[in-house]
Amino acid sequence: MSDAMNTHNQLFAAQALLPTGWAQNVLLRWDAQGLFSSIETGVDAARCAGVAQAGGPVLPGMPNLHSHAFQRGFAGLSEFRGQAQDSFWSWRNLMYRFAARLGPQHLEAIATWLYIEMLEAGYTSVCEFHYLHHQPDGQAYAPDGELSLALLRAAQTAGIGITLLPVLYQNSGFGGQAPNDGQKRFIRSTDNMLRLLETLAPACAAQGAALGLAPHSLRAVAPEALQEAVQGLHALSAQAPVHIHIAEQMAEVNACVAWSGQRPVAWLLDHMPVDARWCLVHATHMDAAEYAAAAASQAVAGLCPLTEANLGDGIFDLPRWQAGAGRWGIGSDSHIGVNAAEELMMLEYSQRLQSQQRNVAASAQQPHVGSHMLLAAVQGGAQASGRAVAGLAVGQQADFVVLDGQHLALAGLPAAEQLDAHVFASSRSSAVASVWVGGQCRVADGRHRLHHSAQRGFVAARSELLQET
Repeated sequence: MSDAMNTHNQLFAAQALLPTGWAQNVLLRWDAQGLFSSIETGVDAARCAGVAQAGGPVLPGMPNLHSHAFQRGFAGLSEFRGQAQDSFWSWRNLMYRFAARLGPQHLEAIATWLYIEMLEAGYTSVCEFHYLHHQPDGQAYAPDGELSLALLRAAQTAGIGITLLPVLYQNSGFGGQAPNDGQKRFIRSTDNMLRLLETLAPACAAQGAALGLAPHSLRAVAPEALQEAVQGLHALSAQAPVHIHIAEQMAEVNACVAWSGQRPVAWLLDHMPVDARWCLVHATHMDAAEYAAAAASQAVAGLCPLTEANLGDGIFDLPRWQAGAGRWGIGSDSHIGVNAAEELMMLEYSQRLQSQQRNVAASAQQPHVGSHMLLAAVQGGAQASGRAVAGLAVGQQADFVVLDGQHLALAGLPAAEQLDAHVFASSRSSAVASVWVGGQCRVADGRHRLHHSAQRGFVAARSELLQET
């Protein structure tokens, strides 16, 4: 390394979690486009004078593979018993009432704060599963994609990477049941959806966002429309991601069996070209054959442990999925919690409660649970994002997180134990020191520069919406 080396666009880390595992004395370099250009290990620290030094372990940035941004404004507002047995379905009715009043300015304010929360919590990109399309009366905005554009603006303001997934929603139940009044803001014809994607493509490209499609669920999109929409998407962009809610609730599974004679995941695999472009969101309730076949398809399982726990969805069988080399990532979904480490903790703890064992999500290659889970979630999340955000590797976007090595939970520990402590022992206090997206520092000393102004905007938007309910 020359003494005259350019010290910009570089970071020296005593420990960094590479795709192959922990490495020591790592020099990260990225180019003007924000992509990693080189990653050297075993570098003599004395040769890096003038290069920025990480104050703790460096982790790959976490993709958040499932988000309904507007639901952040609703978090905490349904934690009361409204009937003898509350469930996902009673929660959904309350959520619909909240969604009915949102306007573009509310959505942008809520999403801007949410995306800043995500960055401060270690997420560096988000897949936005966006189904709130129209005005409260069901009429289109002008422009038609106004709410999608509000989300893109929010992501750009916050500085988070985004995969925009406009949702195709047409029916209220299996067999083409007509949508109900609470769903009128969601509804689009297949042709209308494909036109929307064409319209949004330039705006996405302008800010480095990916664009895909989210058929909401098998109950919301009939077979012919599902096939037509996916074919139309891939005619526009062959590698575009496809995300779908699947097998989240047993009521959904039973209704699918009554309609088709098959469980949802089995039906999807038999009737659609499911492959590595697909993300099966939740996929909670699968039988053994579905677990094996879905894992073999190379689709990503989109797990949202905090939301799934909050809604009483059930527990995904992670050991069975990993036994089939299944790919998975995490999302914050309804945003009852916005914390990448807590999602991983909830996922591991749910497995422990189910199996009555410990350290379930580990492997022979990565015996530390935190390291194994984080690497798996980054790989799966990147695949589901359709973006080059697969960790600390040449050619990937320079998205990374620096932990605070002096945080009480981490101080004095080896790197692998520091990550485990960050996930399991930080007691809701953040150990995230800084967050970088595309080589740009978005969070410093644990705070985004827009933290306070965005927070005020969120509170004002939520207060206005609640006054109207």
